[in-house]
Amino acid sequence: MNLILASASPRRKELLSLFGVPFVIRAADIDETMDAAKAPYDEVGRVSRLKALAVPHEKEDIVIAADTIVVCEGTVLGKPHDEGDAARMLRLLSGRDHQVMTGCTVLRGEKSETFTEVTDLHFRPLREKEIARYVASGEPMDKAGAYGIQGGAALFCERLVGDYYNVMGLPVCRLGEVLKTIAPELFD
Repeated sequence: MNLILASASPRRKELLSLFGVPFVIRAADIDETMDAAKAPYDEVGRVSRLKALAVPHEKEDIVIAADTIVVCEGTVLGKPHDEGDAARMLRLLSGRDHQVMTGCTVLRGEKSETFTEVTDLHFRPLREKEIARYVASGEPMDKAGAYGIQGGAALFCERLVGDYYNVMGLPVCRLGEVLKTIAPELFD
């Protein structure tokens, strides 16, 4: 039996290591396009399930897959395409509430559970110079919503309600509860 993380994200790797259980990484290579006509909450869960199913695994293996998006005023923000896109996203988030949604799937044989964790955040108003400096740091480029809460964007967030680790890309509290149901032996 292997515990498999279906992601190459260094943040997810770091967070899964908090469980103290050995795991392997097998990144899923799928089309992550979401249907704009459907609710982002449901779509991010659907994408996580597709990732879990896409990685090679044996029946007894436990697969964990996740997908994270940022939603602000009905607009879904994935990873920025370039620096201009990152700056646009940060301007949209400036002075506003938004949600970070992570769809997460745990798969083992015939058992599976998919859930979406939501964390609410509020960014203080950002100055153009702050946005430019943050974008120039390169940090926003591989992150949904063009920011990493565990990095420089910690200076932007006035309020956070929910799972902090969800904002980093893996809702560890709820994931732990699901793993206790699907793979209780991990915690013996």
